[in-house]
Amino acid sequence: MSISRDTLATDNADLPHVPPVEWRVETGPVDYPAAEAFMEARVAAIASGQAPELVWLVEHPALYTAGTSADASDLVDANRFPVHKTGRGGQYTYHGPGQRVAYVMLDLGRRGQDVRRFVAQLEDWLIRTLDAFNIKGERREDRVGVWVRRPEKGAGVEDKIAAIGIRVRKWVTYHGISLNVEPDLEHFSGIIPCGVTQHGVTSLVDLGLPVDMHDADIALQAQFETVFGPIQTP
Repeated sequence: MSISRDTLATDNADLPHVPPVEWRVETGPVDYPAAEAFMEARVAAIASGQAPELVWLVEHPALYTAGTSADASDLVDANRFPVHKTGRGGQYTYHGPGQRVAYVMLDLGRRGQDVRRFVAQLEDWLIRTLDAFNIKGERREDRVGVWVRRPEKGAGVEDKIAAIGIRVRKWVTYHGISLNVEPDLEHFSGIIPCGVTQHGVTSLVDLGLPVDMHDADIALQAQFETVFGPIQTP
């Protein structure tokens, strides 16, 4: 019998006691190789007990990343933006201004050592965040991420509003999620996002919401605590 990710997601009521997670928001663009180097160092520090868990919210300059399952044929325009090979799971994705990237460095050794459940929790976090803006985000069993139905575009049409790609080392997670707040959606046309050709991409602003990054961050922070537990801010 298969178990859907819906049954795996939960709020923090049944989590073991863990210290508050550090919550950090960068105010300027972060270079992608620098972000990867920072995550590698922080994951090692968390695994050795020398640093607390961390959620790190950033924006990147326009770029494409290729996950461990990336198919070269999905890179439609290799010359548009820099392309970075990365150790996260998944295929090609776009990062750029107007998109909130949250790098989630949590110790699953304290949280149940269940990677599949962790992915379901990330989806749940995003769905709850979208619900704060009265948007119904949905998960799909055959594709990771969060999706929004677009009946105004036609029957069965849905767009991706948030992506998930993670890596785990010594039971500490890194990489994480990206939520489209107000990116230039045309920039996604240089790749086949996550290898999915049947559906498009959307954003909070594309759906008609007058929100900015600060609004999104407030919702992400509130719903993170619901799903994963308390945070601490600098």
